[in-house]
Order: sequence, then C-alpha cells, then structure tokens
Amino acid sequence: MGTGELSTRATGALGARGAGAGRWPLSMALAGLLTFGAAVTFLTEPAPARAAPARPCAGGAVVAVDFKPFGGTVESGCDLTPTTGYELLRDAGFTTAGTVRDGPAFICRIGYGPFNSGTAYPTPDREDCVLTPPASAYWSYWIAAPGQRKWTYSPLGAMARNLKPGDVDAWVFGATGVGGSTGAPRFTPDDVRGGAGPGPTGSPGPSGPTVPPGAVDVPAAVRWVGGTLKDGERVVTSDGGPDFLLTTEAALALAAADRKSPAAARAAAFLARPAHTEAYAYPAGTEQPPDATAAARLALVAEATGGDPRDFGGRDLLGDLMAHVCRSGIGDVPEPGPGCLTRGDFRTTGQTDGQAMAVIALANGKVAPPVHAVGRLLALQCDDGGFTGTLIRPGESCESEVGATGLVALALKRAGGHDAALGRARDWLTGTQQPGGGFPASPHTTAGSAYATGWAAQALRALGDTRRAAAAVSWLSKQQFPGPTGGGFGFEEGATEPALYATGPAVLAGAGTDLVALTTPPRPTKPSTSPKPTPTGPRPPTTGPPGTGPDLRKGTAYLTDPTRLIEGRYYENLRGSGFADYGLTIDGAFALAATGHDNAALRGIVDFLDRGGEDGTGRGVHDWTHAGTAYAGGGSIGKAALLAQAVGRDPRAFGGKDLVAALERAVCPAKSPPPGRSCAARGAYTHTPSVFGQSLAVIAQLRAGERAAAAKPLAYLLSLQRPGGAWPSLVPSTRDEDVDSTAMAVMALDLAGGAEADAAVTKGLRWLASRQLKDGGFPGAAGNSVNSAALAVQALSLDPAAHAGRIAKARKFLAGQQNRDGGFNVARGGQPGSDVRASTQAVGGATGISFATLTRDLTGTVPRPAPTGPQSPGPTPSPPPIVTTDGGATTGSSGASGAPGPGGGLAATGTQALALGLAAALLTGGGWALTAAVRHRRTTHEEQR
Repeated sequence: MGTGELSTRATGALGARGAGAGRWPLSMALAGLLTFGAAVTFLTEPAPARAAPARPCAGGAVVAVDFKPFGGTVESGCDLTPTTGYELLRDAGFTTAGTVRDGPAFICRIGYGPFNSGTAYPTPDREDCVLTPPASAYWSYWIAAPGQRKWTYSPLGAMARNLKPGDVDAWVFGATGVGGSTGAPRFTPDDVRGGAGPGPTGSPGPSGPTVPPGAVDVPAAVRWVGGTLKDGERVVTSDGGPDFLLTTEAALALAAADRKSPAAARAAAFLARPAHTEAYAYPAGTEQPPDATAAARLALVAEATGGDPRDFGGRDLLGDLMAHVCRSGIGDVPEPGPGCLTRGDFRTTGQTDGQAMAVIALANGKVAPPVHAVGRLLALQCDDGGFTGTLIRPGESCESEVGATGLVALALKRAGGHDAALGRARDWLTGTQQPGGGFPASPHTTAGSAYATGWAAQALRALGDTRRAAAAVSWLSKQQFPGPTGGGFGFEEGATEPALYATGPAVLAGAGTDLVALTTPPRPTKPSTSPKPTPTGPRPPTTGPPGTGPDLRKGTAYLTDPTRLIEGRYYENLRGSGFADYGLTIDGAFALAATGHDNAALRGIVDFLDRGGEDGTGRGVHDWTHAGTAYAGGGSIGKAALLAQAVGRDPRAFGGKDLVAALERAVCPAKSPPPGRSCAARGAYTHTPSVFGQSLAVIAQLRAGERAAAAKPLAYLLSLQRPGGAWPSLVPSTRDEDVDSTAMAVMALDLAGGAEADAAVTKGLRWLASRQLKDGGFPGAAGNSVNSAALAVQALSLDPAAHAGRIAKARKFLAGQQNRDGGFNVARGGQPGSDVRASTQAVGGATGISFATLTRDLTGTVPRPAPTGPQSPGPTPSPPPIVTTDGGATTGSSGASGAPGPGGGLAATGTQALALGLAAALLTGGGWALTAAVRHRRTTHEEQR
C-alpha cells in the first residue's frame, strides 16, 4: 500500500492496536488518493525491463522492500533519474499492483524477479486486493532524506512524493501505528544506501557488508530457507501436501538468525493451526499418545518463536509428552504400553533425536524432564563416548553417530549434572573431527556432512571447545551453495543440491547459537525492581507508581482473609446457611491466579474443588455445575473447566467429572420448543442464559483443543453482537448493550482468532472504549461499576498500545474504589464497603490478564489443608456493613451474594437479568434460589460470578 494512503488512514478512524493483538480498525479515509484522479483504470502493469542498477547508486535514489514476512529478505535497488516514489519502485525492478477500489496508487502487492520467481506479495489467497487492506497487513511507506539516519513515516503517497538524489525509500509489510508510531523498518537507511542489496541482516552485495572468511553466510541461508516455504509459511512435499517436519526445520533455522523473524512466526503459525498440529503430532488421533518426536519439534518451534508449547494448536504438547513416558519396557513387569521399548522412553519416539528434543523442550518449558527419560539418554552412550542414533536396549550393538552425539550432549547439558558423560562425548567428537574441520554423518563414511557438522559445532561450542567449534563452522562455510539462488547446504560433501534437513543445524551453528539456547526464553535486558517471582508461576503483576492502580497485594490479603475464604471456599451470604458459593469461589481463584501473590491459598481452593469437597449442606461444585444431569449448565461447567486449565489440572478429570465431555454434551442442537427453556438457540449451551456464560464455555472448549466442538457455540456468540459492536447481557438477546458481556465476548473471540472473530473483536473494543466514563469507570448494573471497569481493563488489554490511556484511567478508578481493608466497593457513589465479589473481579481484572490466557503454575506449592467432608463456615467476627444495590440490605462476612442454580445463578443486568434468574430458579424447583436471585441484580454476570 502507498504511504500517502497510509497517512490518510492516520487522519481517519485508525486506532492502532498492539502488535501482540494483531488487529486494528479497518475504516480509514482515502482523501490523499484524490490527487491521482478518478480516471485511473489499470491495476497493475509489468515493471519495465532494465538491467540491474549501477552500484553504488551515485546521483540516484534508493528503495528497499522487506520481504521477510514472506520468507525472503530485504531487497533493494535504485533509480538514477528519480521522479516519484512509485516510479522508483518500478524502475528499481519491482512489480506492483493496486486495489480494485483504489487503483494502482494504493500499492497492495509488491514482487521482485529474483525472489521466489517474482511472486507478488501478499498472494491472492491472503489478500484479494479488492478493497483497502486491513491496517494489520499492508505495505507501509517510509522515507529518509539524504544523510538522514532515521526513517520517517511518509506524509505523501508514492505517486505524490517527488524524489531527489540521495533519497531513500522503504516498504514494510505488516502493522503500522498512527503516524508511524510503530512498525518502522528494522533496518536503517544507511544499511541500504548506495543501491546495494543488503538489508538489516548484512547480506552481501556489491557495495554492502561482506561475510568474513570462515563464517557461514547466514543471510544467504535465510533467503534460501525462506524460498523453500510455499506462501511464506510451509514446506511442501512432491505431491503438494505440507511437509510438517521440514517446516519445523525451516522455522528453527529462520528463528536462529532472528528470534523475532516474521517468516519464522508465519511458519510457526501454520504449524499451530489445530488441524496441522494434530495431523503431524497426533496421527493416530488426539485420544492416543502423540508422536513424541513431532510433539517435541512443535514444542521447540513454539519456544523458539515466543509461542506457548502448552497451548500450541490447541494442545498442551509438554503435558502430553509428560503423560506418555514409559514406565516399563519389553519383558518388564508390568507390561509396557505400545511404543515403549524400555522405561523412560517417550512413547512412539524410536529415535534418539526425538528423545533428546523432548528433554530439551520440557526443560526449556520449565518442566523438569522425568529422571528416567534423561537416564534413557545416558544409556545410549556407547563405549567410545559417542551416542547412537537409535533407541536401543542395554547390551545391544551401539554405534556412535556425530549428529546424535551433538544433540544428546546439548540435552544432557541442559538437564544438568552429567559432566562425566559430557566429557566423554566431547572427547569422542574431537577425535572424530576431520582435518578440515568437518564431521562424517556415520562411522561408515568419510565424507564430511553439513548435517553432522552443524550438530557437532553446536555441541562443542556449548561444551566450551570454541576453537574446534569455529573450525567446524569454517568447514561449513565452504560447503554453502554459492550464487544468487544459493545459501543452502547439501547433506554431504559433493552434494548437487541443498537440503533443508542439513541446512537447519548448519544455520544454527553458523548463527552462533544452538538448539538449547535458541529455545530458552530470553532474559530481561534490564534489571527489574519488581518483587522477585515465586517459584510456582510467572512474575506477579506490580501495582505501578502510586496512583496508577490498585494495591493488588492488599486486595489479595482481603480475599484470602480466613474470615472470608473459609477452608478453600466462599460461602453464600445468608449467615448460617452453609451454602458455599462455588461461582464466587472460582472467581476468587481466578483473581489469585492472576496476581500470584498467594499460591498456597489458591492451591487450597483448587484442591478442595478437585477432591470433590462439600459445603455444610453436603453440596459440591458439581451440584452447582449440574454436570452429567438434565440441568447441566454449560457456562458454569466452562467456568470450572477454565479454572482447571488455568492452574494445570486436567479438565477431563476435575472434581471427578470430565468437564470437556460435559461441555460438548451441553451444546444445544436447536432451540428448545416451548415451554422448555434449556436451550436458547442452536449453538447456545444448555441452561446458560447469558453471554458471559456462553463466552466462558467457548474459552474452555478452545483451551481444551476442542475447536470443532466449539464451532457452533462460537458462531452463536458471534451472531449476538449488536451492530454498534456491543453484546447483550442475556441469551436469547434482549437487544441491550452490556460492558461486562462485551468484555467477556471479545476475550473469547480473541482466543478463537480468524478474520470474522478478529473483526468482531475490533468492533467490540471500539464500543467498550466509547463507554468509558470521565472518571475512568464503566457503567454496569450497579451504576459506575467496579466489576465493569475491571472487565473492561482485561478486554482493552488485548490491545494495550491502542488503549493505554483508557486502561490507566480505569486502573486509577479501581484504585479509588479500594478500601483500607484491601477490598473494593461495588460501585462509585453507592454505599461504601468492601464486597468480596467485586473484589475478586477488581483484583484479577486490574492485572489485564485475559481469562483466555490466564495461567498459574502451582508446581511445588504447599497446599493449605482442605477438608473434603461436609463443612460449615465457622464463627466469624461481625463484619462492617456491606450494602447491596437492590434495597440496602446488609450481607454477612463474605460480602458475597450468590446461590446455585441451573446456570450457576443469574446471568446479566437489570430487570431482564432478574426475570431470567427467577425463571432459572423455577427450573430447579428450589425455592431458596428465588431469594438469592433477587439479590443477584447487583452484578452483571452472576451466572458465572
């Protein structure tokens, strides 16, 4: 796309969303295009054929185009007689195409002959170039005057920009903020001045940086690897199908050159599509053990590209690896499972590389590899000190292989404590190295192998033998295919064509890294003044400078006070009733998980629920969810499942129930015929009368990897969005517009992803932003609501760059509603007094962590005892009055209102919510629920809260 066009977007409705969110508003003005007139009818034309520009480009202008998002690199050229930015592109040898709507001035595609046979990007399957492309994926235009060393976001379109000698232009594909606030080129004007071809990677050109002797030309290798990716995202087989293994090799190689490589991210995103993850790593089906080697490779790709191996393609790869470590082997007692040769094998591995990669992936994913799995690697060491490439049993013939030895050495070093074995491995490697620096692939060959040498160089460097590692890299540099289309490596000396499987380890070695270092989470670059993290989860959020947000530690202390959190649960507010409020209890758990400030209390809640604990009336959590009964509440089931997922428990066996299966059964096939009310519509969940509950259940199904099962509920959730971007509180829709429900819906849809969901999220966030009050709060059922403000913070934090100011104002509002005891008021202007329910949402919401991504590792946490038998709340001191908003009645010590029912209580806002709560109560036949439902008016999402 052209830049003047981009700058007109900035003067229109463009509101930048953060790069992590990946979606921006689409409506943008195009007034700058009027300069070009309405008579332009062509969309694209071939660039004039001309020879490569003179280098350096004396007296001319230079243009650089970054093809990295499509697997290429930065290509550049010049125009010795510069006129406009548009002509510079074309005279330098690039092809362009406009949009049907805007003509050629709005540059939608760019191609370059030497790159991928001149394919213009983005390809039609990614962007049809009919309408204006979305602001998250278009060509932005940057300029630099002669001598200027920083890029400026061009105020003019390419056709309107008149050039002079020495000017430099750049085109970058992706997302760019308003006025160029984000998304600038990652290379400098000096990197491309003079007309040479190198971009930020320092790739060689006639006047650009050269590769030192003995060094691998990493930029050339990156170009070659990128060229193997069809559509910039996948390697294909001879029949055109995806080659998942080689796609993982490509992703790792690209990430080795640049951890933030867009090309690596695209390959990772392709692999992370649930269908692709399952096809590669779960060929026997997701109910069967994964192919351990494939699962390990995908986990490493996730770790190398900043993804989450615990949620990749809808699968917990690390959890699945840990769940399928063999406990016995052939001839052992008990009998082994299929795919187990001996104890410690990752089932279905078969080869040493898969076993070693699984150990590395687990360790770098902060999961201690099983002792026997590491011991299995040690057992593969041959008498000469090397390691065999096949998983053998003790006593079987053992032949050392260089590639296996290098990889196992990296894994054992990462596991720690195996210095003797590593010393023997290093000695064997140094004795195997050939005079020229290379290594053979097997003991039966003498030809040096780029594959084996790449692994050996990585291991030797990691083990401290930098001299021999450098010699290996020098040998690799001589094996790299030369020329414009070169950059790759053959498997062995004398190969006639490069191979991706060999190029991968060679690139890691040449880039000065190794598989362990590449997949280790990067450390902070600056010392942190935040509290030290606990050993059981991510660093707790801080409260920021004074006045910027609530005190989360005080809020946590309020929530975990034993007069409120009684033996792992919160109780229903009627003093002496004995009814535990399970919805509120899970809310408290979510808040504690978000902050990480009291993992022991969180563990107590989770253990109580997971062990099937009961309250003073003999009721357990599934008397609230009604899982497995005719009154199953999909929203409440989803809420319980989501808690299990957030803390690393198994939602398929939580509290004695398979909540994932229960959710699938709770999806309505059709609307219930009168007088039935269990199903609001096709795709709704049974007994879930709120958008809030619908959203929670969708999130739980998606986090469980059940994307197909969630398809209809997701479609129904999308259908409920109002034209202005909001969601109603109730289902079926009452056509109201509710902050709480909208916040929850956008969290669910953001997790779902896809064009339709992304567009809905953009509209929803825009609507939420418009609802903020002058003091930073948001309107809810209780007025200027703490609940609503906290949920809005979570939703707007999906795009923190676009909404930073609103988030800060909302957090300041929340701080103003926090009381001395650490708790929060229900609303501003109402009766003051801390309320547990409002406090759970305020504490968790103020962190900005979405329910869709909330995670807290409780490994190693010492739980507080939680009895599993019937319990009643003990005597508590008289609390200060806590006033509800529906008549001023005081509550008991918990400050919580709530009672169970088919959907877990009431679902939304105002009189509609009240009526629905009464109906829900009638469905259960429980008269006690009627009174509770009336009190539920004060919250906007009582069904799950």
